[in-house]
Parts: sequence; structure tokens; C-alpha cells
Amino acid sequence: MSSPRKGTSRPELHSPKEPVEPQTPVQGTQQASSGDTPSTQHEDTCLILGTFRRAFSQTSKQASGRAHSSFLFRSFRRAVDDSPAADQCQATAVPGAGQGPEVPPTVADGVSQQRSTRVVPEEPEPEAGQSVADLIAERQLLAAFKQLQHLETRLVAENVSRTFEQNPTDFARRAMDVCLHYDVLATEIAAIVRETLGPDGVDAASLAEVAHVVRAEEEAHPMPAADGDFLRTPRRWRQHWEQAVRRSAQERVQQAGAKEPPEAAEGAAGLARPLAELGSLVRSDLQKVKEEVQPAYEAAGFPAWETYLRAFHDAVAQRLQELARDARGCEELYILLDWAANVYRSPNFLGSPDLTLSTEPLPPLLAPEVWAGLESDYTSFLESKIASCFDGILQLEQSSWAAAKPPDVLQGRYHTQLSIDVHMLVAEHVKAAGAISAELEATTLRICGRALGLFLRRFEKAFLESEAVSEPHLGANINACEELRTSLLARFPRALAELEKPLVATICVFQKHLLQALQRDVQPLFRVLCTKTWLTQDVLQPLMDKVVAFAQCLEHVAPPHGQETLQEVHRYVIREYLTQALRPHERFRGIDRVTGSERMGQDAQAIGNTFQSLGSEATWLGHAIPCVADILGETYKDNIQQHLETLIRNYPDIRQDHVLAILALRRLGRRRNQRLLQHAQDLLRAAATAGGSRTSGGHVLFEEIEVPTSVDMLITCI
Repeated sequence: MSSPRKGTSRPELHSPKEPVEPQTPVQGTQQASSGDTPSTQHEDTCLILGTFRRAFSQTSKQASGRAHSSFLFRSFRRAVDDSPAADQCQATAVPGAGQGPEVPPTVADGVSQQRSTRVVPEEPEPEAGQSVADLIAERQLLAAFKQLQHLETRLVAENVSRTFEQNPTDFARRAMDVCLHYDVLATEIAAIVRETLGPDGVDAASLAEVAHVVRAEEEAHPMPAADGDFLRTPRRWRQHWEQAVRRSAQERVQQAGAKEPPEAAEGAAGLARPLAELGSLVRSDLQKVKEEVQPAYEAAGFPAWETYLRAFHDAVAQRLQELARDARGCEELYILLDWAANVYRSPNFLGSPDLTLSTEPLPPLLAPEVWAGLESDYTSFLESKIASCFDGILQLEQSSWAAAKPPDVLQGRYHTQLSIDVHMLVAEHVKAAGAISAELEATTLRICGRALGLFLRRFEKAFLESEAVSEPHLGANINACEELRTSLLARFPRALAELEKPLVATICVFQKHLLQALQRDVQPLFRVLCTKTWLTQDVLQPLMDKVVAFAQCLEHVAPPHGQETLQEVHRYVIREYLTQALRPHERFRGIDRVTGSERMGQDAQAIGNTFQSLGSEATWLGHAIPCVADILGETYKDNIQQHLETLIRNYPDIRQDHVLAILALRRLGRRRNQRLLQHAQDLLRAAATAGGSRTSGGHVLFEEIEVPTSVDMLITCI
């Protein structure tokens, strides 16, 4: 018999006590496939030994007599002992071999005597031309299969005609030869698949041979034989080809980033490099499959693209889960999530609009529980990172305060970097999370909202405790909070709605301190009102000058807070003026009282004109001082009741002690005072029944004026 490959020596048959050198029963692959991995060689050897087992089992059922079984076992023993991995695969390919038929001493002796004999499975005799092994070696797979199919058909026919009834081992030996060459042919198919994406390029002819021989085998063995003949059992080469494609994809994917240089970067950069290599390798391999491999298979009606696509997808998923187990830190986790969600799923991942990864038939790249775990880890790291970013923003603001530099004025508004930094921080992380998934975006928004709420309280406290508290800085911080309230909340209305209250509260605190700065400056100037000096000098002008200067700062405060603060200043000036008028240091009589009434009217006119020119819209404050001035200077006492009615109607928050203090400015007599007090009480009860300060739009003036009880007030009451 001719050997499967020219120049191949037959292995010697050794004694069981002597070491056996592994010999490959049939070498049907080219030199290019000789460098297979040990696992691949192990699988191929197990495949061959499986053939031996099938032949042994089938023939043992047909054999009769102990002599036949012993002779069959000796033939089987020769093939197994000469295999390259018999010791490794015997337990897996031939389960229960240890409980097989015992070898008679006579047979064992016969085997020992023939240890110098070289035995390999016989080469099926070709009808004409090259042998099957030579055809396989030259990768003429379809021609080799046709010869094997012809030999198989003839062998089955002879077996059916009982040609081997007296010599069943001859059938077993010839059947094993056929099956062995079938397995060698299958091994060559796997070798071709492994070489397809290698550096030597695509052999279109070999791929076409693979496609044709797989289809030919499926047509020759559509289903198992009814009589259980193992020769006609389907070889399932299509599944064998698919497994080879999967192994090839796994080997290729595992090579990406496997060898890290000594100076490999750590952290996010260290993870970005293998992912970039992985993407580049998958892209180039699938492009080769689509442009070169698929046409070669497609000519034979073989669907290669879908198989390769799924194989690479599964291999990438496995590799990504390996990288996920080692990912640490917010940046690494985000790079991993972004690569899976955006890079790999991008329409341009394969470099051409015509080459896309179909999302329908492919399972998720990462299992849902793995993806959820990565997102959870990412958000945990993100919370601390965002908190750290807000710490950095606060430190930058504190540095600017320490520099004692006034804030810039941009477009007529005090400006600070606070709102820009917060906007950029939130927008950057939300945009990055939104690129991964809507759920992660919502989670990131909640994290940013909580962190910003905590930051506002810390920022407010740090600023008020610093030495930078001034009108410009307070105005700049009010503007920053207003920008966050309008722009940031308008962009994310639902997610950040809970920030409305803390932002408004912070603005109110800064407004309060802004007003307090003015109050500390002008409060001493109110003390000279309603004095002898006030009667002869314009002591109000210095106070109003400071108010005007303060109002100029309010022009750089964003509306409506500038206008709100200006109205509060207007109310404060009127309130403090009335406070001085209702508890004067001196009581005016005669001409001084009339002069004081005229001066009070002039001051009211000056205050009204000044605030009107500044843009105050609190016109409701304009009646308070004139009404008190009219009562003070009224010469016709019966008209005092009308002035009281006007005062109570415009300011329903006035109390009885305020009325007493106003009447105490005049000497009206006991009966008139009692009549006016009784009328005022009736008006106040009516105002309270109507809703008090609500009837005047919620305006409050007299309610905040404290009037101490004096001797004059007691005399008025008596």
C-alpha cells in the first residue's frame, strides 16, 4: 500500500514494555498547517481516535468467536499505539477503554514478536491517478472526497453482500482507512480556515474547495443510515467548519493587545491601547472577510459573512469581559462602556457604510448583568469624581477672592467663572453618559444634581466667611446662581427641578447681605432726621447720594434680582424715615411743627423722585410719608380723620400703636384723640376682616416698624 504522503515512513510496532515514539498515522496537511497549536493537534488526534472507536465498535458487533475479537483488537491496537497523542486522548476518545476485551497471551506474544514491523492504516487504492492523501496534501479536497465516497460506496456494497462475513477485521481495517482519511480531510478544512486570515493572504481556490467539499459531504450523507452503518454517518463538516471559524476568530482577537510593552501606559491610556488594537484587528479582518473571503465562498453558495461576523462578535464579547474584570477607575470603566456602546456599534466601525455590524441577529456584546455591573461601578466612581470637581471649582473661587480683584463686567453684568465651570462640568458628564445609554444619563444627572445642591451650601458659607464680601462680588454670585437657575434648569427641567429651591435660597441670602451692606453704610444718617438740625439743613441728600451709588451697582445685577433689591432699598429708606418720624428726639410745637411738616413733604418728594429715576417700581410706598406729614401740619383738625383713613387704606398692616404714635405728634385734646382712635380701630378691624395686608398686594411697611411706648403716647391715650 502507498502511504498518504510521499516519503512518510511506517511506524514500527513496539513491545508494550518499550517506549513508543509518537507517529502521526496520516499526514494530510501542508507545511503551512504544521504549526498548529497543541490544542488543535489534540482535537485532530481525538477526531482520528474517534474514528478507530467507531470502527472497533461497529465491527465488534458483527464479529463472532473469540478469535475474531482478538484479531480485531490487535488491528485496533496497532493504530492506537502509533497515534501521536494516544495517551492524551484515549480516555476521552475511547471511554471505557480500560474495561475493553482482554488480550489473550498468545495475541500479546504475537504482537511482541512483530515489534520491528512498521504499521499504518492502509492508503485506499485509487482508481487511477493520485492517491487520496496526495490529493489532500495538494488541497484538491473535492477530488479526494469523491475518491473516498467511491471507496465508501464500494465497501458498503461488499459488506452488504457479506463479502467480509468470514473476515470481519478486513472490513474494519478498510473502514478505518476510509474514516481516517475523512478525518484528515476535515483537519485540512480546519487548517485552511486558520490560514485564511493569516499574513499569507486569502487562497480563493482553497476556500472554494472547502465550500464545495462541505456541500458534497452533506449531499452524500444527508442523514444517518437506517441500519446504523457508521460509514454513512453524516460527518457534519459544516459544523466542523463553523467551529474552525470560531477558533480562528478567538485566536485572532486574543492576539490584540496581548503583548504589552514594558513602558505600557497605566490607567485609562493602558486600557485604550488594547481596545484600539482590538478594533483595528476586527475591522481589518472583517473587511478581508467581506472583500475576499465571502466572494470565494459565495461562488459555491456558502454563507461565510454571517458565520465570521458572529464568530468575531462572540470573540470580542469574550475579550471585552476579560478586560472588564480588570477595569479600574472612572476613566477606564467609561472607556470600556464607550467602546462597547459607540465605537463597536458605530456604523463606520468597519470603515465603509456598506460594511456594518448588523444589530438584529447579534446578541448583546456584554451580558445585561455585566453591563449593569459596569454602569454601577462607573456611577460609584463618578460620584466621587464629580464631588472632587466641585471641590476644585470652590478652590478656584477662593483663589480669586484672595486676590482681592473685583469681578469683571461682561455685557453689563458682574461676571464670575462659577456658572461656566458648573455648566461645563454637568454638561460634559451628562453628554458622555448619554452617549452610553439613557439610563446612565439619568443617573449622572441625579448625581450632578445632588453634588450641586451640596456645593451651593458650601460655596455660600465659604464666601460669607471670606473677606471678599462686597457689593460687586455679591452681585456676581447672584448673577451666577441666576444663570444656573435659568440655563441649567431649563436644559434639564425634570432631572434638576429639585435645585430650584436651593438656588433661589442662595440668591436670597446674597440679596440680604447686599442690602445689609447698604444699611450699615447709611443707618447713621437717619439719626439726624426729625431734629432741629433737620429743620434748617438738607440732611437727606448725603443719604440719597449713597443710595444712588448703591443703585449703580444694582444695574450690573441680573434681573429681576437687581430690581427686587432696589425695591427693598426703597422700602428700607421709607421705613427708616417713618421710624425716626414716629419716635422723634424732639417734639415740635407751633411754627416748628409746620416747618417739620413741610420738610417731611419735601423729603418725601425727593425720595420719590430719586427712586423713580433709579427705576424703582415700588410706587405703593409714595403715600406713607406724605400722609404723616399732612397729619403733622394739618391746621384744620377735622381733616386729620381723612388723612388717617388714607393711611390705613393704603397700608392695612398699620397697628393701633402706630396710630397713637402719629397722633402723639399733635396736641389734639382728649375727646378728639378718643374719636380718632375709635375710628382708626374700626378701620383696622375692617381691614383685618378683609384680609389684612393681602388687600394691598402683600406689601409690608408699618408691620416692621417698632414704636416704643412714650409719655406722649400715654397722654394721647388718656
